[in-house]
Amino acid sequence: MSEGNASRAWPAAERPRRLLLVAGEASGDLHGADLVGALRASVGELEVFGLGGERLREAGMQTVADASDVATVGLTQASGRLRTLWRAYRALARRLRDDPPDLCVLIDFPEFNLRLARLAKRAGVPVLYYIGPQVWAWRPGRVRKVARRVDRLAVVFPFEPKLYARQLAHVEFVGHPLLDRVRITAGRDETLRAHGLDPARRTVLLLPGSRPSEIDYLLPPLLDAVRLLGRDAQYQFPLALAHTLSADEIRRRVATAGVDVRVVEGDTYNLIGAADLTLVSSGTATLECTLLERPMVIIYRLGPLSYVLGRLLVRGVRYIGMPNIVAGREVVPELLQRQATGTRIAAAARAILDDPARHAAIVDGLRDVRRRLGRGGAAGRAAAIATEMLRERA
Repeated sequence: MSEGNASRAWPAAERPRRLLLVAGEASGDLHGADLVGALRASVGELEVFGLGGERLREAGMQTVADASDVATVGLTQASGRLRTLWRAYRALARRLRDDPPDLCVLIDFPEFNLRLARLAKRAGVPVLYYIGPQVWAWRPGRVRKVARRVDRLAVVFPFEPKLYARQLAHVEFVGHPLLDRVRITAGRDETLRAHGLDPARRTVLLLPGSRPSEIDYLLPPLLDAVRLLGRDAQYQFPLALAHTLSADEIRRRVATAGVDVRVVEGDTYNLIGAADLTLVSSGTATLECTLLERPMVIIYRLGPLSYVLGRLLVRGVRYIGMPNIVAGREVVPELLQRQATGTRIAAAARAILDDPARHAAIVDGLRDVRRRLGRGGAAGRAAAIATEMLRERA
């Protein structure tokens, strides 16, 4: 919508629309910033406050807590963040009670957000959930709770609307927001040479995750796998560093392990595109590899107690990796917990690298998953829903 249209839609005499937004993960911070940008283009002046990170602050959000201070992996690791979470929750609860916004937008982060949604509903504030809780994995009975506390739901996986159909009328598949983000800007040879790598060698990319706890559990077996695969001189091993991690710390760990791994900052998508194979932590990065149609081995490890508790809570899901969940079959191999050893990772990697037919079949499978994830424009479609809710509120 143009600025002129926005002015007609929201007269200058009106106060700015006020939005409470919560994004408790790095990916939610990114997608939230895109949503805020699209929403500003639609409604004009907008005041945004809540829980988010660097990208949302750049988009003009006033944060009561930083997403990096509350994001955790696993269940037991959350204990160290409870104080920060509780302070953020109380601050937002106070705002909802004393000065209610026009709209509450929640992004993923279900344990926190579903509690906040209940308070928003009590305060008479409409609730839009964007990138909804993964009810198909964690506690399917949560569908009823979502339906009671949420007015509209914008989901990013094609199978999700059916899960809510009986409980919540206003559910829309908007496509996955990564479709607008994941792009290659340089060719394979250019990318590899830029980082001191040899285009003539086969490239196995390490994507060990974005949180320190993931690094603790996943980097050691990945480096063990590199040690085994590296006996063949045809392979080279860059590591794409998440912006949330310390490059010096990762380089120190690599040096201590005594393996030849090139740690690269700020060029993840080009490196994925240049790789013959990725060894990737379960999470958002598996979708990034999917969108770039790069074969992968998915690995996943937690602390023993977190894993046992997680297995008790997860019901009816055969896979941990999103490419396999979306496809409904094993497109790429998964190595979970005790299976995620250097020996098994190296063997799974060789099984793909040494078999061109299997490599090609995986690419075909990932291409199909990409098609299922919809078209671009998820943030714009979610912003259109939010705009409609604000109009109803005006």
